[in-house]
Amino acid sequence: MRDVLDDLVRWWRAGERVGVATVVATFRSAPRPAGASMLLGPAGEAVGSVSGGCVEGAVYELSGEVLTTGAPVLQRYGVSDDDAFAVGLTCGGILDVFVEPVSQETFPELGAVADDVAAGRPVAVATTIEHPDPAWVGRRLVVRPEDADEPVTGALGSARADAAVLDDARGLLAAGRTETLTYGPDGERRGEGMRVFVSAFAPRPRMLVFGAIDFAAAVAHVGSFLGYRVTVCDARPVFATTSRFPAADEVVVEWPHRYLAREAEQGRVDGRTVVCVLTHDPKFDVPVLELALRLPEVAYVGAMGSRRTHEDRLERLRAAGVSADELTRLSSPIGLDLGARTPQETAVSIAAEIVARQWGGHGRRLQDVSGPIHHSGAAR
Repeated sequence: MRDVLDDLVRWWRAGERVGVATVVATFRSAPRPAGASMLLGPAGEAVGSVSGGCVEGAVYELSGEVLTTGAPVLQRYGVSDDDAFAVGLTCGGILDVFVEPVSQETFPELGAVADDVAAGRPVAVATTIEHPDPAWVGRRLVVRPEDADEPVTGALGSARADAAVLDDARGLLAAGRTETLTYGPDGERRGEGMRVFVSAFAPRPRMLVFGAIDFAAAVAHVGSFLGYRVTVCDARPVFATTSRFPAADEVVVEWPHRYLAREAEQGRVDGRTVVCVLTHDPKFDVPVLELALRLPEVAYVGAMGSRRTHEDRLERLRAAGVSADELTRLSSPIGLDLGARTPQETAVSIAAEIVARQWGGHGRRLQDVSGPIHHSGAAR
């Protein structure tokens, strides 16, 4: 949804009705993740994608029908071994797509949600996509942290259902996860019949790049492309300048370990944060790595250097008291074995390792392995 939000809000503010199709669940090798959306604009424009091209035509037609009837629809697309659904996906996956009409009348909170997303404030939208009572379908809660000015707006149909979904949506928002939840018809924890799609708009995950070298500029560029909020940090002001790192969201002049300690203390480091240490200078990298490897919420810690540098770094970290278990979290030498040489190629290698760690990939050629192309989550 984030990719099409600007277009959706522009039409919404103009008082238009828009057909919004959102992937709410995927099975097997589905091409787009839950949360991917496609819009049918007021002049017939198609914006976004739910399947990378496989079922867009069918979803476009269904969106037009939904705009005509005004009734939201949950539709499954794909082919399984036992059942043939509306349209086959060539990849063999299955998508559940929720199609709804969106306007100022049906989604009055959209403007405030868009403002939160633009400002980087966490917000989640919980929408009922299936229920025995059709009147519940399409109702939503907008959920924010408890200390927000308006922690929750909207209603699903009963106080019990609202309370159950509110609790779960806050948990998903804290983790930055989008997911479909199942309840009994009145929000019962043990039951079926009611499905709620929670789309969490958490602030962008952070990439902290330590070391203002030429490789850092390439890593910052790739990190920004992947959707990270990128910070480049170095204690040397002559090198840590915004002109050298135009792709970074911020450039900080500070000793790396001091900056990381302050960000962690102030709650700006979480389970989605990745740390790339590119200094390969012991006076910089050992203190920041010692701290990073002891932060349980950090998703990835990588350090650049030759194998000789790596062995020397390990000895220094052991001498600093870093345990064997903590050292297993260190990706060093950083990146996957792509044969990279230039800063840009090295940045691709680092990004590939971060993606593989996030989703549980192995980095081998797809043609050399069997099984699903898409992984469901990180290997732990």
